[in-house]
Amino acid sequence: MDRRKFIFSVSMIPVVSMLKPISTGLENILSINKRKSKMSKFELPPLPYAYDALEPYIDKQTMEIHHDKHHAAYVANFNKALEGTGAEGKSFEEIFKNVSKYPAAVKNNGGGVFNHSFFWTIMKKNGGGEPTGPVADAIKASFGSFADFKSKFSTAATTRFGSGWAWLIVNKGKLEVISTPNQDNPLMDTAETKGTPILLIDVWEHAYYLKYQNRRPEYVENFFNVINWDEVNKLYLAAKS
Repeated sequence: MDRRKFIFSVSMIPVVSMLKPISTGLENILSINKRKSKMSKFELPPLPYAYDALEPYIDKQTMEIHHDKHHAAYVANFNKALEGTGAEGKSFEEIFKNVSKYPAAVKNNGGGVFNHSFFWTIMKKNGGGEPTGPVADAIKASFGSFADFKSKFSTAATTRFGSGWAWLIVNKGKLEVISTPNQDNPLMDTAETKGTPILLIDVWEHAYYLKYQNRRPEYVENFFNVINWDEVNKLYLAAKS
């Protein structure tokens, strides 16, 4: 099974039930499975930590609203958007690689489900700092230093016009920083730059406005205090395998 198919085979169940000794780390990604039947629907995965776990950098109220309201709405709207499209029962991989063939609501809401589910997993309590291990070496090789990577990633996040995401991806074996608008992601056939994502930040206003208002750069700076570099390392190794 190739790495991208493995990403999308993970079942939509709580992350805590999937934490086991593994070499890839991809089992920790949430809600990206090929469903068992056309009657089954995508579900909202629980957060892998408490709402206040990322305090003081991301506040409890933001996490509650972001997960329970925004993410939940994307799940409900995605299931509705899939009806009658012929995509019912397909995995995210199958949908995204042909997303241009489906109505815009499939792309927008499907991206909203996938991107948020992935986003929760690359943050953790007491995270942050500089990475170590293979991904640290790859960052140095690709960007010159962690400081240069941080600057490039922060610029991609802060200068994304309107709403969207900034990503660290593996593209043809090398690391690259990109950004996407709205709920697009680098797995979609519409993506300007495609690749395997290993890190992302949500720069929609609902991700930070309660605490930071219009101070997106401050939110982006503080995001580096909650990154789960252990998970990013696992994702990087899987993408390279």
